[in-house]
Amino acid sequence: MSNFRVFLSIVSAIVLFLYGLTAFSHEIQEVGGETLTRWLGRLTEKRWRAVVLGGVATAIIQSSSAVTALTVALVESGTISFRSSLGVLVGANIGTTSTAWLVSLKLTSIGPFFIVFGTVLSAIPTRFKMLGKAAFYFGFIFFSLDVVSFTLKPLAQSAAFAEVLSRASTPLMGVLAGMLVTAVVQSSSITTGLCILLVQQNILGAAAAVPIVIGANIGTTVTGLVASIRMQRTARRVAVANLCFNVFGVLLFLPFLRSFAAWVVRFAEDPGMAVAWAQLIFNLVMSFAVLLVLRIFERRLEGFDAKEARQTLSRG
Repeated sequence: MSNFRVFLSIVSAIVLFLYGLTAFSHEIQEVGGETLTRWLGRLTEKRWRAVVLGGVATAIIQSSSAVTALTVALVESGTISFRSSLGVLVGANIGTTSTAWLVSLKLTSIGPFFIVFGTVLSAIPTRFKMLGKAAFYFGFIFFSLDVVSFTLKPLAQSAAFAEVLSRASTPLMGVLAGMLVTAVVQSSSITTGLCILLVQQNILGAAAAVPIVIGANIGTTVTGLVASIRMQRTARRVAVANLCFNVFGVLLFLPFLRSFAAWVVRFAEDPGMAVAWAQLIFNLVMSFAVLLVLRIFERRLEGFDAKEARQTLSRG
């Protein structure tokens, strides 16, 4: 198979994965509808409940980008407050690790079961029809990951790809690579899933994959930033806060990233699980650190906005 055909196959498989994630997220939001929005407003009144909700919602939807964009929209509509949204964002960073565990435990083979189950359920004219669509796309996500895994195999013999990977061997370059790739594909789940699949096929070392997965945390904030461009100041603050949280976490780990990656590889049972453990530990530590300084950060951000508003009024 030519290099061009290999490249085309890989891109096609990734597009299928991205389509599955987007469609599944859309179906879950359709199933929830106004009820989901109403419950979000009630459950986010307490900060720790907001964190749990953000984590569970992201684990279900399989996309922290979608949860962030939804949170920005809910703040814009006044359904939840800016303070409540911060807890949801912290929880979303923890919930996004669920994809890594499903891939590292090699559970992608569950895809065909959910595709068939979802198809049968959606064909029955009942109120569960929309749940059938959600189940179908959930299975589609993992079926497409299996396709991605198959198409990646020729890369093991590719000298050009090995050269590209060697350039991202330092922690800083790995973080930048993960950030840029995730910003382009708009999903940290894709970046994480690909890294684990490459590690499982011995194409990429687990220690080299860890910085890429951690860098993906910054890249995934692009969705919220783009979604907030035309929204009010409060909604834009949510997107900026999400970016600040993730940059803070990455900067916190960056000086120790090489040692951290080596320790996780020794600790884990296999290389694929090492990447999943690294992502989970990073997000737990980052979330705990952010929660400790959340009130200070919230006051600073609100103070900055107040100062900006006064300057705008004075110029007017």
